[in-house]
Amino acid sequence: MAFVLFPALRTSSTVTCERNGATCSRFRSAFRGDALHIGVSRVIAPQTRLAPQMVAAAPSAPIKVAVLGATGSVGQRFMQLLDGHPWFKVVALGASPRSAGKKYSTACNWKQAVPIPDEMADIVVSECDASHSAYGNVKVVFSGLDAEYAGPIEEAFAAKGCAVFSNARNHRMDSDVPILIPPVNLSHLDIIPAQRNSRGWDSGFIITNANCSTTAMAIALKPLHERWGLDTVMVTTMQAISGAGYPGLSSMDMLDNIVPLIGGEEEKMETESKKVFAEVKDGAFHNADFNVSAMCNRVHVLDGHTECVSVKFKNKPNSSEEIVEAIQSYPSITKSLGLPSAPDHDVLYNESPDRPQPRLDRSVGDGYTVTVGRVRDCNVFDARLVLFGHNTIVGAAGGSLLNAELCVVKGLVK
Repeated sequence: MAFVLFPALRTSSTVTCERNGATCSRFRSAFRGDALHIGVSRVIAPQTRLAPQMVAAAPSAPIKVAVLGATGSVGQRFMQLLDGHPWFKVVALGASPRSAGKKYSTACNWKQAVPIPDEMADIVVSECDASHSAYGNVKVVFSGLDAEYAGPIEEAFAAKGCAVFSNARNHRMDSDVPILIPPVNLSHLDIIPAQRNSRGWDSGFIITNANCSTTAMAIALKPLHERWGLDTVMVTTMQAISGAGYPGLSSMDMLDNIVPLIGGEEEKMETESKKVFAEVKDGAFHNADFNVSAMCNRVHVLDGHTECVSVKFKNKPNSSEEIVEAIQSYPSITKSLGLPSAPDHDVLYNESPDRPQPRLDRSVGDGYTVTVGRVRDCNVFDARLVLFGHNTIVGAAGGSLLNAELCVVKGLVK
């Protein structure tokens, strides 16, 4: 499948799909409020929301996709972001046996800030069984399944020939599965032939997201790692309650409180980040050789993770201004590839002394942009900074969507 690039205007409400000329509703259901927030403080990288963006031409026909775990928090975010997508058409939804056989609008306790997409409301939910007829023509599977169930189900869909994009932890550390973050490690797609060969899969494969807090940190630190090399990273997170799913923690846990424990989160950040920054050689990952120490906290914020990071580099920058310049000049990888969900900037620096903040910065780039601020010298390491990323968009469902769009562009999904 050949792709060319064409200019398309990103407007404040709708976008026209070149596939069929129809007006898509994706941008009505996404976050479009970043210009309002950015206007109150100066960001160094310019925000040109109406500037032409090169978008890869759509496939000749819609690619049929399924969402597994569709009734859960991540699954609902998938549904929101896939509404009116110019390349993907949701044709099947998977959930627990309790929800199977019901229309999605009936099975789902919808908790997003926009209505259930009209085109998906009447889809009948099926069990997450790859042999079910509902998944007969599906080429792409977005998995928001809980880790308790995700592993074998995702493998079954990949064995069937589907491209599986997973948010679960089950396969992240498998030796032949990439933890893909397009602004950070495009080369990790090179592992897919080895994965197919080792597992006996003809066309299917599994690609995972990183943990949400790892994703934001990796995007923010990528420009610095390229320039000076990471040696040691210490990170303290303040993570939103949406990361715990619904119903999540009780009000007695969260009101007037911070919970200094998120089970398994610190270990994920410390191990996954090394694989995210790994090199791929001879069909294998060679992990990065820096160390990470993480302390993770649940805070009373609805969406978006804030992280305070201190960094020691292999080669120390001359000044904090150099670090800001590295962030400012880092290209938007996803936009340059023409991915339809790509933001204007994968990473953005905000020079206001009190930014980023969850309420003000969660909508930047429709939730796909990681915002960095407060870069300054560190008395212990070389530099310190604050970063922010939307945990259920770039850190979860949106990250998987970018991964799937990338695989279409690269010819892995046809």
